[in-house]
Amino acid sequence: MSASAFNPDTDAMSLPKSGVSKWHDTKEVYAKLDYLLSQKIKPIKAKNMKKVINKLETTCPKSKALYQHAQTVIPNGVQHNLAFNYPFAIAMDKAKGAYLRDIDGNQYIDFLQAGGTTLLGSNYQPVLDKVQNLLAECGPVTGLLHQYEVKIAEEVIKHVPSVEMFRMLGSGTESVMAAIRLARNITGKKHIIKVGGGYHGWSDQMVYGLRIPGTGRREAHGIPKDISKYTHEVCPNDLANLRLMLNLNSLRGGTAAVIVEPIGPESGTRPVYFDYNQQVRTLCDEFDTLLIFDEVVSGFRFGLGGAQAYFNVDPDITVFGKCLTGGYPMAGGIGGRKEIMMSLAGGIGGKGGKKTFVGGTLSANPLSTVAGYYAIKEMERTNAAGIAGRAGDRLCAGLEEIIERRGLPYVAYNQGSIVHLETSGVLLLTLAKPIKALRENAKRKHMMEQMGAAYTAHGIISLAGSCLLTSMADTDPIIDEALNRFDEVFALV
Repeated sequence: MSASAFNPDTDAMSLPKSGVSKWHDTKEVYAKLDYLLSQKIKPIKAKNMKKVINKLETTCPKSKALYQHAQTVIPNGVQHNLAFNYPFAIAMDKAKGAYLRDIDGNQYIDFLQAGGTTLLGSNYQPVLDKVQNLLAECGPVTGLLHQYEVKIAEEVIKHVPSVEMFRMLGSGTESVMAAIRLARNITGKKHIIKVGGGYHGWSDQMVYGLRIPGTGRREAHGIPKDISKYTHEVCPNDLANLRLMLNLNSLRGGTAAVIVEPIGPESGTRPVYFDYNQQVRTLCDEFDTLLIFDEVVSGFRFGLGGAQAYFNVDPDITVFGKCLTGGYPMAGGIGGRKEIMMSLAGGIGGKGGKKTFVGGTLSANPLSTVAGYYAIKEMERTNAAGIAGRAGDRLCAGLEEIIERRGLPYVAYNQGSIVHLETSGVLLLTLAKPIKALRENAKRKHMMEQMGAAYTAHGIISLAGSCLLTSMADTDPIIDEALNRFDEVFALV
């Protein structure tokens, strides 16, 4: 693809501020995904995969050595759940804009973007300057009220339609825990419904129905069964199934909340139909149930109003994470209507009422709040979501062209800056076809690992070899170069 005349400094404000130029034809996407799953896997040829592994071992010896040493002091050698460790983990020492550099000096186009946190691009200088100024004067933490706690709350309330009050926490997982506890306290009900395959962090009650719908407690090792007894899953996009579960729960005390990723389970890996969220909202109202939007991924990446503004659906509680602090730590929070949020009033003393207890020594620390405040201000000033979304559109269109030209069954689709590239289909297996899932899971997973390794060997860092996240730093020439590299990888199949 040739570079266009787009200039982010002059043309950014002409782009959609939602960050999503159009919603995909969900029916068409599922038809392609079903076809991918119906076919035998089409991995990289064995002889070519040997070359990929050899290239990584030749060009990344320091990473390999560090990974081998890490395995002696860290379980499995990695600590981050986004770390890609096939055939070994790549150790980075620099992140800037659209690029990463490893400890061997190799440079990569960064489509991981720390799991989606850095919409402005990595180590964005205007935010870094503000953080450094604060550290010099205040330090990272005081344990007491700081002006930027107020400032970031005001920004979130300003931009996100359903939020009247905001409470900052340490991570998306913490925030989901708080949202569920809050919903139970407010409603007096116990049951929680999630969508099978969705990811809402690793708290005890949410390790249920992960990745593959219908798996329930399959990943819940170390979690007592009683903790999961109030968590239920329903099939993706299945409103009849949701109504059935709401009816069943009404016979046993009612449902406190339905929690969804508004773009679809596993960050849109199983995408929703455009009107799905509105219909879930309607069902929640009918059953007097709170609706929780987990916008850890979609928040600010879909635009400053999040997915709720894009779909024009107001949840009762919104969970934030990732982009909230622009890539700095302690990125988490929840927001909602005042009468709900006041149950979270913190500190010693405070007003009366039945409080929902949450805590966190480092929550809303000066470092995180100043970073978040200026990150949001910069997202607004630059229309970062629109620029990143345009880059996602361009990347997805280029991938579709390569896939079609090479006659591959792979599927590419995007939700703005979230670009899905399904080659093995492992994340789409379902227990509705248990024999197929059990028979094919391992080989499809290994193929995904191989594809991720091949991308890395060609200078591209992806999210688990199946998702690509763009940022404001992804210019047309960078996207064009990435597409050339993807073409080289697909030529190995």
